[in-house]
Amino acid sequence: MNKRSSGLLALSLFTIIAVLHLIHLEHWVTIPDNVLFISRWLLIGSLVLYAWFKKSLTTWIFVAMAIGVEIGLDFPAFSQHLRFLSTIFLRLVKTIVAPLLFSTLVVGIASHSNLKQVGRMGWKSLLYFEVVTTFALIIGLLFINITKAGVGIQVPPALLKELPVAIEKTWQDHIVDIFPENIIKSIYEGNVLPIVVFSVLFGIALAKLAPNRKKPMLEFSESLAEAMFKFVNIIMYFAPFGVGAAISVTVGHLGLDILKNLLLLLLTLYLALFAFLLFILLPILLFIKIPVKKFIQAIKEPVSIAFATTSSDSALPIAMENMEKFGVPRKIVSFVIPTGYTFNLDGTTLYLSLASVFVAQAAGLHLSIGEQLIIGFSLMLTSKGVAAVPRASLVILIATASTFGFPLWPIMAIYGIDELMDMARTSVNVIGNTLASCVVARWEGEFDDNKAMAFQPD
Repeated sequence: MNKRSSGLLALSLFTIIAVLHLIHLEHWVTIPDNVLFISRWLLIGSLVLYAWFKKSLTTWIFVAMAIGVEIGLDFPAFSQHLRFLSTIFLRLVKTIVAPLLFSTLVVGIASHSNLKQVGRMGWKSLLYFEVVTTFALIIGLLFINITKAGVGIQVPPALLKELPVAIEKTWQDHIVDIFPENIIKSIYEGNVLPIVVFSVLFGIALAKLAPNRKKPMLEFSESLAEAMFKFVNIIMYFAPFGVGAAISVTVGHLGLDILKNLLLLLLTLYLALFAFLLFILLPILLFIKIPVKKFIQAIKEPVSIAFATTSSDSALPIAMENMEKFGVPRKIVSFVIPTGYTFNLDGTTLYLSLASVFVAQAAGLHLSIGEQLIIGFSLMLTSKGVAAVPRASLVILIATASTFGFPLWPIMAIYGIDELMDMARTSVNVIGNTLASCVVARWEGEFDDNKAMAFQPD
């Protein structure tokens, strides 16, 4: 048995099992549940065998997701006890974020003493972020107006549950939140942008020091950055357990019955996000001459982690590491991707524009295109900084509904499947920000094409 034969075995079993389930679901032949159960676990076993020969962390993560889905479906009660594994993984990842951002930004700015480039990267990043998120907003509005998923919806009583408390913030509050009041507090609360602002200012200050004063702090920051990337590599060995547990908890908690009532809404979101990837991000990728196949290899690990955990934070360290290996200079990676977590929420912006119109449709309210655009652009501002927090978008949606006088009961329907929606939008957030780092690197003339073509996933 080798990698090729184990892969063929897994593919053959998948085909046979898919046919068996199709025959059973269509009631052509009644197949005992025990037979279907055993067949699915035989497939899981073949996937584990393939991952063993493949010896790739990314492969193990995808296999762990398959195991998690199966555990969630077959043992829903037991799956809820696995939450501690995903919590441990998220905690370990979050410990890395602040020191990694601080050290890489300080080294990137202070070691080159090119302070004009920091300003250039800033305005180029923000310009790109706002253009792309505007496209995401328009695509979200377009798809919900085509499918009209909220028209005539009946919310099942099982979905009526208590919603999160929404704390409304003004645009002044969002601007103030960018700047750190207390860097330790920002680290504790996991607020990425204040950490970025502090690190950039610290790097600029360090760059202005005399060489003999700057050298010790710079060497410390370089050592800290290298140590944090090694820390990431160690933690990633636990990723399959954390990711598998996260998706198991989600599937076990929701089950499949909930999808019957809200399938059109879910399909609308996934189709809109796919259209955004296909018609906006892919042309950008081709325009800046980035090798598509290698880019997909570079992002599939962080995206799979984000998908399962519904948290962009969990994917941040490995996304930064992979983009640096892919040919984006560390100073650009460490500036653009964390900043994008606040200003470049493509998936979240698309979701919020789509969901807000869904709420209006469900309530029987007619919104003109102008009114929809006003709501959408207000969401672009109020959604800044929510990417690191699972399901924080729901809180933003509640606040928006209150602002524009929409009823809250349609949001209860969204709340029922929010975990499944969060998986998709968080994944697109990560894809958008990794691509943004490539765009800025190419714009700055510093993208390394040789490293990109030579990229090999771990």
